Amino acid sequence: MSHDDPLRTSVTLLGRLRADPKDQAAWSDFVARYGPKILQWCRGWELQDSDAQDVTQNVLLQLNRLMATFVYDPSGSFRAWLKTLAHHAWRDLVTERRRAGEPKGDGRMVGFLESLLAGEDLVEQLDEEFRRELMDRAMERVRLRVAPKTWDAFRLTALEGWSGAAAAARLEIKITRVYGAKSNVTRWIQEEVRKLDGDNH
Repeated sequence: MSHDDPLRTSVTLLGRLRADPKDQAAWSDFVARYGPKILQWCRGWELQDSDAQDVTQNVLLQLNRLMATFVYDPSGSFRAWLKTLAHHAWRDLVTERRRAGEPKGDGRMVGFLESLLAGEDLVEQLDEEFRRELMDRAMERVRLRVAPKTWDAFRLTALEGWSGAAAAARLEIKITRVYGAKSNVTRWIQEEVRKLDGDNH
């Protein structure tokens, strides 16, 4: 594993942490690989070094709790998800400072805090990205545990806009089964999203 490209997501490392979240060697490798990247993002968001270190530690602590249930999706971006987590931690710090009425740091940081209200669309964008990531992970969890035709019935009607009759004909099943699959899978995905979202608070 020492030969992994540090710029690429280490699937092996993520797998080790999921198998055993208390694997100290794996966690040390994870911190060495991703800690500097999180710190770099925080500095890029105009945090003082001490604040950047604090946010990085908070994100790593959160990740330590999450990795036991995290399933890597090669079609997604682990780094984008990681950056979203880091930005949420950064935003929490900014919100605390504004609420306390005493933004700390140099003039550049104060100006950055003042411009935050004008950047709500960016925050909403990141929130949307984070929610989409949660949805993708929830859908993958449900897809892996249901029968292929059940998933296909949901996919065709809920995601691709097919009518129940068309999906039933395509899958050669009764239309009542199509609607039942759509309803059940939708509910299970919602439950998974709530679980995943709860893990992130």
